Amino acid sequence: MPSLKDLAKECGVSVATVSKALNDQPDISPATRERVRAAAHRMGYLPNAAARALKTNRTYNLGVLFVDERQSGLTHEYFSAVLDSFKVEAEKRGYDITFINHSGKSMSYLEHCRYRNVDGVVIACVNFYDPQVVELVNSEVPVVTIDHVFNNRMAVLSDNVAGLKALVRQAWACGHRRIAFIHGEKTAVTENRLAGFYQVCEELGLQVPEEYVRSGVYHDADRCAAETRALLELHEPPTCIIFPDDFSALGGYNAISEKGLSIPEDISVMGYDGIYLSRVMKPQLATYQQNTMMLGRTAADKLVQMIEHPRVTLAEQLLVTGKLLEGDSVGRPAQT
Repeated sequence: MPSLKDLAKECGVSVATVSKALNDQPDISPATRERVRAAAHRMGYLPNAAARALKTNRTYNLGVLFVDERQSGLTHEYFSAVLDSFKVEAEKRGYDITFINHSGKSMSYLEHCRYRNVDGVVIACVNFYDPQVVELVNSEVPVVTIDHVFNNRMAVLSDNVAGLKALVRQAWACGHRRIAFIHGEKTAVTENRLAGFYQVCEELGLQVPEEYVRSGVYHDADRCAAETRALLELHEPPTCIIFPDDFSALGGYNAISEKGLSIPEDISVMGYDGIYLSRVMKPQLATYQQNTMMLGRTAADKLVQMIEHPRVTLAEQLLVTGKLLEGDSVGRPAQT
């Protein structure tokens, strides 16, 4: 493995300059800093972790708190993609990641963070109202939350209001006036999506019968199939149904098929997330694709900023927009 001296020789600078470049010191030019870092990457230079920790009083280890109550683990494509992007960006910045848990009742999340001596934590896909999560957020440990806001804490959020508005506007543009929304369980994400749904319906002058807004469960195709059947049994059923996520839309596809109806000839369907599954469903699902790469990258960037520049980094709520994928599952409403 190359040393600082090898890097200095390669770049034609002093060892001190190499050290300053790798530690992001301000008293060297940006061009020199980038030249040294490029050489370090090319030569496979890795700093001595123990020496770096001793010098900076940091472990260069970031915690990831991910509690999957639905047991889908990191096969949940949305969160898997967000955390993969987080990991890639963290490693670019010289940090490793460690998954945080509380090992039953023996250790709280905060205690585990202290035990692992992490420099900071990203929190995603948890019950944000869990007292252990609240304790961690209110502790001295730097924290970034994904898709949830705590007062005066850093948060990175997918713009769920804009996402629902984009879906409803697309359905409206195709002629739909009876649009139903099956949402997920009560979370900040759900509250924002409901707000977006009602806002855009009001903007468009759409009347939304109470029975058109139904409570489903994220990533639960069976529950959403049941809610779809209930919608189809209404005296005046919707002509378009928006599902809480792409996976749950599978349940809707099945329920619609069981009823002898076709998508989009008889009824239109929309999902949310824009995962790979949506592109192989037949017909291809219209959905709103969340920008998982930017969500993970931004979370890592802000967490590192909090750790390395705590005095000048302010708590922010950063919105990340996605994009509409039109698919083939939305057509003109059938004549009734």
